[in-house]
Order: sequence, then structure tokens, then C-alpha cells
Amino acid sequence: MSKHIILAVDDEPFNLEIIEEILEDDYQLHFASNGPECLSVVEGIAPEVILLDVSMPDMDGYEVCRQLKSNPATADIMVMFVSARGTIEERIEGYNVGAEDYIVKPFAKEEIKAKLNSLFKVIEERKQLERQVEDATETAFNAMTNSSEMGNIVQYIENIGHLEDPADLAKALIQCIKGFSLKSCIAFRYNDKVTHFSSEGACSPMVIELFELLYCKGRLYEFPPRILVNYPKISLLILNLPMNDPEKLGRIRDHICFIVSVTEQQLDAILTKRKLQYQKMQLQRAFSLVRDKFEDLVGVLNLSHEMNEAIFRDLQDEFEMRIPHMGLDDDQEQYIYKKVDDTILRSVAREDLLTDVKRAFFDIEQDLQQMLE
Repeated sequence: MSKHIILAVDDEPFNLEIIEEILEDDYQLHFASNGPECLSVVEGIAPEVILLDVSMPDMDGYEVCRQLKSNPATADIMVMFVSARGTIEERIEGYNVGAEDYIVKPFAKEEIKAKLNSLFKVIEERKQLERQVEDATETAFNAMTNSSEMGNIVQYIENIGHLEDPADLAKALIQCIKGFSLKSCIAFRYNDKVTHFSSEGACSPMVIELFELLYCKGRLYEFPPRILVNYPKISLLILNLPMNDPEKLGRIRDHICFIVSVTEQQLDAILTKRKLQYQKMQLQRAFSLVRDKFEDLVGVLNLSHEMNEAIFRDLQDEFEMRIPHMGLDDDQEQYIYKKVDDTILRSVAREDLLTDVKRAFFDIEQDLQQMLE
């Protein structure tokens, strides 16, 4: 299997030596000492990733990246900025010129390798998405793509009403945004985790970092040609606002806030339904346990009733056989017979009580069954 190709660009030879020492065993490396040299050799090398120093004389890394991304032949090459500074403003500037990731010097060997692994994973996922797009002849949202803006939104709302999985909801949202000819990335936050989705196959590490950094920056955060919409459970990043069409730009700002709001409500509905289903399952388990215990108790009560009947039948037979031969007078015999009768009556009363208990348990079982239905 051929090694991934990386072009490292830095005006300091020492920095290039460090990169070579860390990566030479795993990647095919090429080097350039400044921005113009990078631009002159990049098409011949055709790297998959460029490690680009920010601070260089004559042409800094931002300008190099800007020219790379404006050239169709090099626009798809992943760029990771390498800088001694890593403020939010610098990272946003790096993202604005098209970079996919950012690493701050000095970095650990494990850190740069992990970031490169993430970038190559994104590259592979994008390639898979491109193959899927090429092979696909139609999608479930062709009607949305061909409809008007409001028709697109109405159809989206109708379609998400039956969805039961957050991932399906995210895919539907991406398709809806595509109906406006927009590219997007999405973050879903629920159950103490964050899941990311992208119209381009996968979110780059820098996009994921921006979601975290800008989540507390308000409902709308715009850095043209991009805009981020933040809701408690959903963040939507639009990548290509139509800056040359102010009227359409205004409509899109209104549309995306409404769309994200509706999507958040549907996500809440999905999560609530899942919670209720889980509670119902727990109640069913509790009901099954109560029913089993109740059936065991009924069995014990029935056995006790049968044993009592047998004992009293034996006792009556015994008395009827023995009392006439015990030499008792009539009053004594009547006294003993009365005691036996009273005991039998008290036992029958207890049996009636047990019957009431069984009836009560049966009513409880019926009530639980109705609750589950």
C-alpha cells in the first residue's frame, strides 16, 4: 500500500527536520522553504496534505493557502496550519482562507500524528461520498431541490414528522439546506454527547473546534461567507452564503433560523418518545414481576384453602366417630359440637377474606394492563 503524500512548508530548516524525524517512517514527505516554492511545486507533487507554516517572509501561510484554495487544481488539498500562536482570531483567519486544521508549535509527536490521521480519515470519507454521489441517480429529496424556497421548507417539515432517529433527522436537515444550494456542517448535542454531520461527508477538525469555541457566542455568529446558528441542542454552520446577492442572503438568514428551530423541536420530540418508550418498557417489566408474584400468591392461597377443607373434613369425621363413645352427657357433647362449628365458621370467614384479597389483586392487574395500553 502506497504511503500518503505530505508537503511540509517552513522557512526554518530546523522545523522541517523535526517534521521529517517524526513522520518519515509513515508518510512520503516533500519539503518547501517558502510560499512561492510551495506554489511552484505543489501540482507536480500532488500532496494530500500540506503542513503550512503561518509566519514566513515575503508570503505568509494565509496567502499561500488562499492561492491554493483559489486554484481548482489544488483546491481540494487538505491544509494544516503550523503556528507558534493559536488564538481564536488566528484560527478563524486560518479557516477563512480554507484550512482544514491548525496545530500550535511546539507539538508532541502523538498530537501531529493524531491530527494527520483525522485529516486522512476525512479525505477517505469525502472520496466515498463522491463515489456515492456519482453512482446515485436520485435521492429522497429531489422534490425539495426542485421546489421553491418555501416549498422546500414546508416539505422538509412534513417529512421530518415521522422520523424517529436523530441521525436521520440530521441527514434530512442537510438535504433541506442543499435545496438552497448551500453547503453545511451540523452539531447535535444530546445525552451528554456531540455528533457531527456534514454535506461534504465529514466535518474537518477545525470545524469541530469552531463548533466548541463559538457555541457561547450567541444565536447567530457570522464570519462571511459563513454563518453559525446556535440552538441548545443543534448548531448549523453554513459554508457558502450568497454574499453577492443581498436579497437572497437576507431570506436565507431568516430561513435557517426557522429551520433549525423546527428541527430542534423535532429532535426534542424524538428524544421524548425514546424516553417514554424506555419508561413503558420498565413499567412492563414491573408489571410482569407483579403478575408473577400475584400468581404465586394465588397458588399459595388456593393450596391453603384445599388443605383447610381437608383438615376440617377429617376433624368432623373424627368427632362423629369418637364423641358418642366418650361417655359424655348431652350438654358436653353439644358444647364440643358448638366449638367445632364456631371454628369452621371462623375459617370460612378467613376464606372469604382471602377471596377479597385475590379480587383486589385482580383489580390491580387490570389497572396496570390498562396503563400499558
